[in-house]
Amino acid sequence: MKTNLLLSASILLVGSFLSFQKSGNSVIDKYNKYKSHKNASGAPTGKTGAPGEVTCTQCHAGTVQSGAGENNFILLNGFSPVTTYLPGTTYNATLTMNSNPSKKGFQAIALDGTNAMAGNFVGQANNTAISTAGTKKYANHTSTSNTSTVSTWIWQWAAPSTNVGNVTFYIASNKANNNGTTTGDIIYVSQHTINIDPSAGIDESGQEEMNFTVGFDPGSNTVHCNFNSLSIGEMYFNLVDLNGRSIFVYDLGQSQVGKNKQSVKLPSDIANGLYAVNFFIGNKVMQGKIFVQR
Repeated sequence: MKTNLLLSASILLVGSFLSFQKSGNSVIDKYNKYKSHKNASGAPTGKTGAPGEVTCTQCHAGTVQSGAGENNFILLNGFSPVTTYLPGTTYNATLTMNSNPSKKGFQAIALDGTNAMAGNFVGQANNTAISTAGTKKYANHTSTSNTSTVSTWIWQWAAPSTNVGNVTFYIASNKANNNGTTTGDIIYVSQHTINIDPSAGIDESGQEEMNFTVGFDPGSNTVHCNFNSLSIGEMYFNLVDLNGRSIFVYDLGQSQVGKNKQSVKLPSDIANGLYAVNFFIGNKVMQGKIFVQR
């Protein structure tokens, strides 16, 4: 009788231990950072590999590689690629991972020569999100743009309002192996320098007329135009669709000699898409393209 009681107690004790052990593993798994940590909506700030920052390997147990052949970064003025910027102009920043993996992510920042934030970032719904740390802004992937179905990330970069010299975009991208953990991923880091436009900060009143630049700011639904003029004339803004139809005309009054900056708020019912901008000063016309995407 005593032997049976001891045997029953032993079985109960072993069962309790196994039950506790299983429960304990569940608790451990719940707090295991490598199992639960998934940055589907963008990385924590400061993971671009910029001066004073780390990379995505702080969370992903992967290797760091040069992104020169992987991170295809292009800055667009409307739909035209540019390698220089004019202060106060808004550009479209685009990033494509050339391998377009099935699972992926990125983070980017733009810094001036003193490693301070250069300008401002504006995200695009369901494509890019913007996070903030102090005075710095970071562009990130979103939970709906971290797969191969989205080939290109797009966000807006509002260049600094004054000449801060050349600006460098620091980018870290993640080629994830989609194994459900943070192991085995490959991190690609790259730097992309955008030079200041040679005409910026120059007294242009005695110079020849410079090129016309135009950009769209989705946050304010506004088109920003920059140009230089040697004469005073009546200014007109004309927005034209891809079928060549004029859909919006705005009278801006008279231009001034030298550097001009004009902003035109678009009607809210103008559809998203690619448009041509015809900007008239007297009998002279300047042309550019914008991509309206709110």
